[in-house]
Amino acid sequence: MQNQEFDKRMLLEPEYMQFMYARGAFPMGDNDGEIDWYLPQERAVIPLDDYNIPRSLKKFMNECDFVYDFDKKTMDVIRNCASREKTWITEELIEAYERLMHRGSVHSVEVYREGNLVGGLYGVTYRGAFFGESMYSDVPQASKAALVKLLEHLNEKGFVLLDVQFVTEHLAMFGAREIGFDEFREMLTEAYSQFITFR
Repeated sequence: MQNQEFDKRMLLEPEYMQFMYARGAFPMGDNDGEIDWYLPQERAVIPLDDYNIPRSLKKFMNECDFVYDFDKKTMDVIRNCASREKTWITEELIEAYERLMHRGSVHSVEVYREGNLVGGLYGVTYRGAFFGESMYSDVPQASKAALVKLLEHLNEKGFVLLDVQFVTEHLAMFGAREIGFDEFREMLTEAYSQFITFR
């Protein structure tokens, strides 16, 4: 029994998490707090050379009073993403992301209004790939604005891949599309040939 518990803890150690993310897998917790790693045969990406920003969102961002930053309150962003009635981000997973953050592999985009954090997103990086995990918004449009800033930032840095796991209505408006795992693996290979830092 002790060995089994030790093995489960090891699955969320930074080295193992980096190993699994590098192979395209991602963790999710269930209602019972159990955490499993998933490697779907179909994956959703937002092409960094062919994404879309809705015209109404562009207008909003030009007129709003949002202020943006990176990696200043990453753990606050993660906890806010987790503070929903139903969430796959368990407390154990939050602690694992914090350990991985200290290794420089977890990053956030933050949206502020009048000095207060009102939205954001976070993800895991490995070389030229950004694996988007979750986003949240306390005020309208904040999470969408965070995604725009992420897209701009990844392009500025030269990232190759933005993985968003699943296509949602929210992500589809930005050009998210579903691809097979063979194509996804090719994108991973290209991304891993680039030695890029998020900041």
